[in-house]
Amino acid sequence: MLKVENLTSGYGSVKILWDVSFTIADGEIVAFLGSNGAGKTTTVRTVTGMIRATGGSVEYNGEELTKKASRYVLEKGIIQVPEGRQLFTGMTVLENLEMGAFTKELKADFKDNLEKVYGWFPKLKERAKQSAGTLSGGEQQMVAVARALVGEPKLLILDEPSLGLAPNIVDEILNVAKNLSKDGVSVMLVEQDITKALEVADRGYVMENGRITMSGTAAELAANEHVKKAYLGI
Repeated sequence: MLKVENLTSGYGSVKILWDVSFTIADGEIVAFLGSNGAGKTTTVRTVTGMIRATGGSVEYNGEELTKKASRYVLEKGIIQVPEGRQLFTGMTVLENLEMGAFTKELKADFKDNLEKVYGWFPKLKERAKQSAGTLSGGEQQMVAVARALVGEPKLLILDEPSLGLAPNIVDEILNVAKNLSKDGVSVMLVEQDITKALEVADRGYVMENGRITMSGTAAELAANEHVKKAYLGI
């Protein structure tokens, strides 16, 4: 589904990514692991068109997306849950979810999709008329994920979904990702919490200093001595 080859990008004259290559297949959960500042979020922003690549290519279902605008990438079904949630805090939960229906077709399907996300996150139905800014951190993350799901993603990108959240909330969100993958939705899981990520991922890539330094199945990475020492504290 997604094929990235020799991707380079950065901010202005500052180069952040160096020849990053990876693939994500249909229905696969792929973890992107590494410490803060490793280049994970820059990778996400480049893939989604928020940052223009300076080299390499991003191919999705055989179509070159490297120079496409972020709106075009979004309409192709590559939908990101950004780090820090980025909700409209002055709007209600329901109004935030409505923002996920960004096309005429999605607006027509909104009621059905809304019931689906309420099924995954029942608390949001209880909080539908409540201002998003008054929710707990975990509930806000649920809103951010649900908003993305209203958009019917084909590739869902979760950028640091565990950040600052209680383990049970993280488990709830990752269980949704697992269920989506069973329905054929691909998931790009960007995480510093390597233990949680490898529990649900099929494969993973380790990023260090803007480069992919290691890849393998989740089991292979969990057993790797470098990963154990550098990231798991074992």
